[in-house]
Amino acid sequence: MKILAFAGSTSSTSINRELVKSVLKSFQDNEINLIDLNDYDMPVFSVDREKKGFPNEAHQFLKVIEECDVIICSLAEHNRSYSAAFKNVFDWASRINVKVFQNKPMLLMSTSPGGYGGGNVMNTAKTFFPQFGADIKETFSLPKFYENFDTESGIINPEMRDELNNKIENFKQQTKS
Repeated sequence: MKILAFAGSTSSTSINRELVKSVLKSFQDNEINLIDLNDYDMPVFSVDREKKGFPNEAHQFLKVIEECDVIICSLAEHNRSYSAAFKNVFDWASRINVKVFQNKPMLLMSTSPGGYGGGNVMNTAKTFFPQFGADIKETFSLPKFYENFDTESGIINPEMRDELNNKIENFKQQTKS
């Protein structure tokens, strides 16, 4: 199985990237493409810029989605919504192909330092991603990242760790080729 993985953040210290990397340890027998949104830096989307053509990076983002079997992502929450970097990549890509996620099965996650675990961005994505071709199989939000996560061990809260592990196993079962 070919896995496309990314965090919806461009931060060099992204906690969402740490969550994705931790989850990918459960998929070591698969082909993994962990991308960095910094590699898809484009001008801020506008219809005026669109008239001049689409950035190559938007086509590249759609290509890595096309080449995968499943998507694992964790969205950063900025001011109760997507990060500006993710939203810009998404906006450009969606103008090329409205089904950005190309009907790929998705494990959708979010985390934050606060107690809601990126719940606002998660709720938005759960509502809108299916309209853009995401086949969301499982979701997981991790609240209070710095209290519940260790970069060596992953999730240290036993209940949350068990919840995520169950969701990973369910995701694997639903996406078996």
